[in-house]
Amino acid sequence: MAAVAGVTVPSGVPGPSGGAGPAGVAGAAVPSVRVLIVDDDALVRAGLSMILGGLPDLTVVGEAADGGEVPAAVAAYAPDVVLMDIRMPRVDGLTATEALRAQPHPPEVLVLTTFDADEQVLRALRAGAAGFLLKDTPPAEIVHAVRRVAAGEATLSPTVTRRLIAHVTAAAPAPVGPDPRRERALRALSGLSERERQVAVALGRGRTNAEIAGELFMSVATVKAYVSRLLTRLDLNNRVQVALLVHDAGLV
Repeated sequence: MAAVAGVTVPSGVPGPSGGAGPAGVAGAAVPSVRVLIVDDDALVRAGLSMILGGLPDLTVVGEAADGGEVPAAVAAYAPDVVLMDIRMPRVDGLTATEALRAQPHPPEVLVLTTFDADEQVLRALRAGAAGFLLKDTPPAEIVHAVRRVAAGEATLSPTVTRRLIAHVTAAAPAPVGPDPRRERALRALSGLSERERQVAVALGRGRTNAEIAGELFMSVATVKAYVSRLLTRLDLNNRVQVALLVHDAGLV
């Protein structure tokens, strides 16, 4: 391993421009998916590196032990996906995710957590994380999740989406007086067409593309096109954020 600006970098990993990283070989091929691991537990980092590092289409380009190291690591090694722990002693993963996703053209973020319905997970998803992984997720599922996120797909199944929405509903107290979050959500959704609104509400209910197609008498391909259009029009990163926005607006 080589250390760069407080970030641990596997020897021989190609740099973001396609050249070799420290102790690498000049002109090495650029890996298809570059992964940065951020966790304060060295054993977790080592385990994830072992899981991901031996695959031909995934390369761990660096490791960081705290959210404060993320900006330098991302700038230096241009990862496609960041595996981000939530609980770290100095800068936590939520703060790091919010700062990272606010930047232009950020990498995708997969949140690592020990809880599957944590308020912190919801905050991360609102900030633009593509999904979350439990730390005891089987290795094959971790690999699949990284590949899906790199391909632009959220890693939350409709079942998990429904559970998260139920968690929000149960945990959120009834607002007293005007609710700024509800008002913002209603404004964001007000410019949608009736059909776009129907698809958004279906996402808020945790429906799959196939279920939406059946309910709204569309093809699955048309549903996918509507979902893509919603993400663009609402300036959101994934369908989970659409679901949360619909919930915030009080439409589900």
